[in-house]
Amino acid sequence: MISRMSHATIWCRDQDEALTFYRDVLGFAVRTDQSLGDFRWLTVSPPDQPELEMVLMPIGGGGPMDDETAETLGELVAKGALGPGVLATDDCRATHAELAGEGVRFLQEPEEQPYGIEAVFTDPSGNWWSLTQRHS
Repeated sequence: MISRMSHATIWCRDQDEALTFYRDVLGFAVRTDQSLGDFRWLTVSPPDQPELEMVLMPIGGGGPMDDETAETLGELVAKGALGPGVLATDDCRATHAELAGEGVRFLQEPEEQPYGIEAVFTDPSGNWWSLTQRHS
């Protein structure tokens, strides 16, 4: 029986750029940064959520992906067609102001939604994230 999700993939065009963003701008903790021959296994997560590691996976950087698929995936990520998920915050407006002050590009300012307050931002590769404060 499956008990939990342990890792999720965030596709990135440049691992070092992604690491700087997720660690230094978003404040994520580096969980693993290990060289496996010519492949770098790099994971991060919110500081208080070590049980879910987000793999900063270079597009075309390993596995069974052929060059054509890697090129298509790279175009989709850069275009902003992929959203890895939702990042929770206790105060969407304050987190938005803090991240905007760090230069994070927002596609949507904080707005009231039926489920809470949501803003949407992108990482340097083009992935978009929902930043959400759920209603109590």
